[in-house]
Amino acid sequence: MPYADFNLLKLPDRDKAMEKIRDLTCLSDILPTGYHGAVTAGVGPGSTVYIAGAGPVGLAAAASARLLGAAVVIIGDVNTIRLAHAKAQGFEIVDLSKDAPLHEQIAALLGEPEVDCAVDCVGFEARGHGHDGVKHEAPATVLNSLMGVVRVAGKIGIPGLYVTEDPGAVDAAAKMGSLSIRFGLGWAKSHSFHTGQTPVMKYNRALMQAIMWDRINIAEVVGVQVISLDQAPEGYGEFDAGVPKKFVIDPHKMFSAA
Repeated sequence: MPYADFNLLKLPDRDKAMEKIRDLTCLSDILPTGYHGAVTAGVGPGSTVYIAGAGPVGLAAAASARLLGAAVVIIGDVNTIRLAHAKAQGFEIVDLSKDAPLHEQIAALLGEPEVDCAVDCVGFEARGHGHDGVKHEAPATVLNSLMGVVRVAGKIGIPGLYVTEDPGAVDAAAKMGSLSIRFGLGWAKSHSFHTGQTPVMKYNRALMQAIMWDRINIAEVVGVQVISLDQAPEGYGEFDAGVPKKFVIDPHKMFSAA
C-alpha cells in the first residue's frame, strides 16, 4: 500500500479496536472533519456553539464540541428527522424550516441571540427556504446567517465544502464560486474565518485515543449502520433522502466476525 508508513493509523490493541470498530471507521473522514471545524471555531470549555447542518459532519462537529468542553451545542437544520436524532443525542436544536429567524430561536435557548462560535457543516449546497416551503439554491445563506449570530470577535470554522467552480449554480457569479457574502458584517464584528480541507493526520491519533478510552461515542452520535457491499445502492439512496445515518460498507464481513 503506497505511503502506508504515513497514511495508516496503527491501533494499539486489536481486540479492543475491533470492539470499537464502528467508531474507529469515523476516523477516516467525518470525525476529524467535524473536529477540525470545532477547533478552528475556537470551541473551548464553557463555549456556546452553533452547528449549521445535522448531517454526519455536523453531528461529528457537535460531538467534537462536547469533547472540547462546550457548555451548550446547538444544531440547526431543516430536516426534522435529523433534528430529532440530534436531540436524542443530547444536543439542542433549531428548526430552520420554521418562520422564526435563527437568532430568535437561539435566544429562546440561551437567553441571548448570539453564540461564542459557529461551524458551517453545510457548504455551497445550502438551500434557502421561503414561506411557501419551496427550497431554492442559496449557497451563501449559511455563512451569512453565522455572521449574524456569532458574537463580536467570535470565530467561524468552515469545514463545509465550497468550490472554485459550480457549473450547475443558480447564477453566473455562483458558477464561478463567487457568493453574495455579507463580508462587511463579518468585518464589523471582527470575526475570524477558517476554511479549507481537514488535515486528518493531525488529529487522528488523539481522536483514536478518545474513542478507545470512551471519551466520545461517535458511532452512536452519527448513526453508524454497517451494510454489505450489495446494500450500498440502497444506502446511497437512503442517505440522499436525508436519513440520520452514516453507512459503513463491510464487504468482507469483518465486522460481524468481530
